[in-house]
Amino acid sequence: MELHHLRYFVAVAEDLSFTRAAKRLRMAQPPLSRQIRSLENEIGVQLFERRSAKVFLTDAGCRFLNAVRSVLEQVELAVDLARQTKSGELGTVRVGLGKGLGDVVSLVINRHMRLFPKIEVDVRDILSGQQSEALLARKIDVGFSHGPATALELASEKLFKENLSVVLARTNPLAKRPCLRLKDLSHETLLLIERSISPNVHDLALSLCRDAGLSPRIALTESTCYDEAGAMMAASGKGVFIAVGKNPAHPSFADRLVALNLREPLATIDVHAAWRRGESSSTILNFIETTRSLLQRASRVMDRRNSPRIGRPAVARLIQRRRRKKRR
Repeated sequence: MELHHLRYFVAVAEDLSFTRAAKRLRMAQPPLSRQIRSLENEIGVQLFERRSAKVFLTDAGCRFLNAVRSVLEQVELAVDLARQTKSGELGTVRVGLGKGLGDVVSLVINRHMRLFPKIEVDVRDILSGQQSEALLARKIDVGFSHGPATALELASEKLFKENLSVVLARTNPLAKRPCLRLKDLSHETLLLIERSISPNVHDLALSLCRDAGLSPRIALTESTCYDEAGAMMAASGKGVFIAVGKNPAHPSFADRLVALNLREPLATIDVHAAWRRGESSSTILNFIETTRSLLQRASRVMDRRNSPRIGRPAVARLIQRRRRKKRR
């Protein structure tokens, strides 16, 4: 049984005439009659009663008609879904999110879902150092990370630069300064992320220290200041982080940490989007284009990214306002 058998059956059932149905189907009547007879023989049920020039549906034919119409509607829906998916109007994009990039990627997702409301976006936290593997294993389709993809099977594109900052405890005397230089950290322990987690941030921090003639005490860690464990270490005075992004600390420790701009000429890092080279899915390619058009041209977004200072907590601001009012 093939789809055209079902379409022929519906045409005859609606017209109750082989002649009119054949005309609508733009075919001769004898082949149409043979196709219907073949269908009846295949399913072993008489679908039509033929009385001279008149045709009637049998009870079995009536029930079969309702079911066939439902089948053909589902087929049309499947075809429509396939076409929409091919054009990029339908489907799912799986996105890998590196540490500290959530605010930027959310802008991309919101823009893309306005442009393509039927698209679903599945976001997963995946460390920058693990995104290449996830892309090659097809666990994600697009990855956002600090630094480019290195695998030959992947393509990546720089989206923007962001400044580095130093995250340290508010109780640290350096926290009172408006910004910091690397030489200011000569007596500090550098909490350095393991290279396997974020190779580009790890290598850049070491390179900056080396170029500045700085040999800091280094404590390797699997946690960043975005994680509770890393933020706890910095807040307790165990060391300082060279961090990336806006408000680069776990929110639970925002009142105990400060992020100050690192004033060094090379204290910037590129944020990249990566995907599989030769990607053919319009759904994924459209998402990449939305990313490109938003993040490579939206300077205001980048201005906000490059102001990483963690603000005072709301309670502290309220107390300050009250004190100013009393002074007046």
